[in-house]
Amino acid sequence: MNIFDPCDLPVINGEKVSLRPIAREDTPLIVAWRNKPSVYRHFIFRQPFTRQLHENWLKTRVDTGKVIQYIIMENPSRRPIGSVYFRDLDPENESAEYGIFIGEEDCLGRGLGTETAKLFVRFGLDVLKLHRISLRVLGGNDIARRSYEKAGFVTEGVFKDMVKLDGKYRDLSFMAIINEEGET
Repeated sequence: MNIFDPCDLPVINGEKVSLRPIAREDTPLIVAWRNKPSVYRHFIFRQPFTRQLHENWLKTRVDTGKVIQYIIMENPSRRPIGSVYFRDLDPENESAEYGIFIGEEDCLGRGLGTETAKLFVRFGLDVLKLHRISLRVLGGNDIARRSYEKAGFVTEGVFKDMVKLDGKYRDLSFMAIINEEGET
């Protein structure tokens, strides 16, 4: 697995979206997006998201290479619409956990998340040389699950009533994609 200095990360261009490395100047957008009900209802972490939390994330995760995070931009306008990331990067096992959110509600249901997933997974497999990319998805988030399947993720297991959110138990599905190219 290649380890990148955050300053050396490439811009990733697609048809509907382009992805660029996150910058400190994106903090107000991230905080606003993460506090929208349309975003946080799909997260296990439900506490109000603050500037301080995000700045700490950048300092302890992104700056240290434990997370590679990008801003999703809608093409052709290049308007920022969300974020995508690999967290818990594990160079020894060549693995990471995938995460995404679309913060601009007018961009939901247009295939932008699916294209982002395909682009970012390809970047993870081809450039970062990850062997395994995993993710967790809350039960009931069928739109996200279908998007992940279109990007090549397969369900590895469903853990019944694994988390209690808003007073209700929710299932948690674990999905992954394995890079089998080059294996003997």
